[in-house]
Amino acid sequence: METEAKRRRVAGPVGGGDEDPDPVAGFLSWCGRVGLELSPKVAVSREGTVAGYGMVTRESVQPGELLFTVPRAALLSQHTCSIGGLLERERGTLQSQSGWVPLLLALLHELQAPASPWSPYFALWPELGRLKHPMFWPEEERRRLLQGTGVPEAVEKDLANIRREYYSIVLPFMEAHPELFSPRVRSLELYQQLVALVMAYSFQEPLEEDDDEKEPNSPLMVPAADILNHLANHNANLEYSPDCLRMVATQPIPKGREIFNTYGQMANWQLIHMYGFVEPYPGNTDDTADIQMVTVREAALQGTKVEAERLLLHERWDFLCKLEMVGEEGAFVIGREEVITEEELTTTLKVLCMPAEEFREFKDQDGWEDGDREEDSLTITDIPKLRASWRQLLRDSVLLTLQTYATDLKTEEDLLSNKEAYARLSWREQQALQVRYGQKMILHNLLELTS
Repeated sequence: METEAKRRRVAGPVGGGDEDPDPVAGFLSWCGRVGLELSPKVAVSREGTVAGYGMVTRESVQPGELLFTVPRAALLSQHTCSIGGLLERERGTLQSQSGWVPLLLALLHELQAPASPWSPYFALWPELGRLKHPMFWPEEERRRLLQGTGVPEAVEKDLANIRREYYSIVLPFMEAHPELFSPRVRSLELYQQLVALVMAYSFQEPLEEDDDEKEPNSPLMVPAADILNHLANHNANLEYSPDCLRMVATQPIPKGREIFNTYGQMANWQLIHMYGFVEPYPGNTDDTADIQMVTVREAALQGTKVEAERLLLHERWDFLCKLEMVGEEGAFVIGREEVITEEELTTTLKVLCMPAEEFREFKDQDGWEDGDREEDSLTITDIPKLRASWRQLLRDSVLLTLQTYATDLKTEEDLLSNKEAYARLSWREQQALQVRYGQKMILHNLLELTS
């Protein structure tokens, strides 16, 4: 069922104060005041969704129909918040790796401001203490359940960056403006929760086609739009215009069905990492598996017999680094039907497998001549047609990747096929199982194609 991939929500008060007995009515009243117009064909509801608030259709909707319009004045950002002027003046001191600090400071201020104009919007937020991102799981559980998926490593980087950002930029700023930030919001725990919320609920307006050289736009909180949840096979899409943002249906939506937006082409490991949920197999058609670039190097080194071969292998790798095809922390990304990093993987297999004399010539030419790249295009269906040496290196790399998981594919299949055993798993165990299984299915497909 499509609703199983819904982002789980837990309604609750944020920022203190008494809980609104009817937060939806308060939110809809606020929408009227700020000019946020919902189609009479849609409703904010707790029914017809898996859990918490969502948006469902009151009547059937056709592709192209407008679901709601959000005026730009209703967006919550570093520019529209009540301390926007201060944030702009202090912009130089608020620079960070994430680029999110100004919005996070805006949220920290508005959450504790007694008369914040966004209070009715906050009432529909999930309870911050019950967010489901893996960054809030115990470290041992996170490592055990998600070993091999790439999630633990991504979370560890997040937590280090959050801590550094908070103590070096955010806390000094709040302490310099105590009249704007009460002591109860000066908390690393709260800051981490808001980072997770921005990660999962904010939007980033795409750049214009001729603005590719510019820095990405700052994130925004978009009331109403963030009530919608993600499916790869979504039925609505957010459109941007100078005056407003518009949510438009992209598929026919029958009466009483939930409306889903898309967060982009997200693999399950990205969904659990950034949003705290996954799409159960085989629902996520955008799922991928990663083969770490250094794993391919390790697989190639296994095939060397003497020191001269190992030295030549490292020379080939250094040349690939010079071509910017590989890196120590990079990964080759494999989808169900395509190799996402086609050029990088093709080039790597070619350079690592070509005869020594051919490599010398290739290196002297500083890579391919114009027109040579099309010769070895790499798609999933073409993998069995690759040269034997390429297939072997790819196969060895897949086998090394599968060794990074704590369990094998059969163990996962047995759990998924046994409904009673699956039901006994905790929510986290189920989510992690879906991530692992989707990745292993892609990797085992590669094994078949390279055999």
